[in-house]
Amino acid sequence: MAQDTVDAGVGAEEMGVFVRSSRELKRANMAVAAAGLNAQLLDPEASVQTGQVAVGLMERAKGLEFRAVAVLACDEAIIPSQARIDEVGDYADLEDTWETERQLLYVACTRARDHLLVTGVAPGSEFLEDLMG
Repeated sequence: MAQDTVDAGVGAEEMGVFVRSSRELKRANMAVAAAGLNAQLLDPEASVQTGQVAVGLMERAKGLEFRAVAVLACDEAIIPSQARIDEVGDYADLEDTWETERQLLYVACTRARDHLLVTGVAPGSEFLEDLMG
């Protein structure tokens, strides 16, 4: 995504990279660095600096907009979050948790105005089918 979007005239500060949890932040930062760009952790109190790609958790994506977004680590083992699923006490809570996880991915993907890249390791999250359907 990085070279294609740069070629399309998208500045680094117009790019966002989202992951499901803090465990994947290192993966996101490495991807940004591999693209030859600098990353800035999303902070609700500060704007993204010029020349920096915003990197953050899906839960912080709501209300933001970028010309280009990459949603990384959409692996089956990552989203839905197994830790969240394991915490659920009953079936009703499981349905709510499942829907929340689905919405997190949806919101992160819809932050892209012009370009969207979704990556993951096979098998991918079952929620990806919902986005493409």
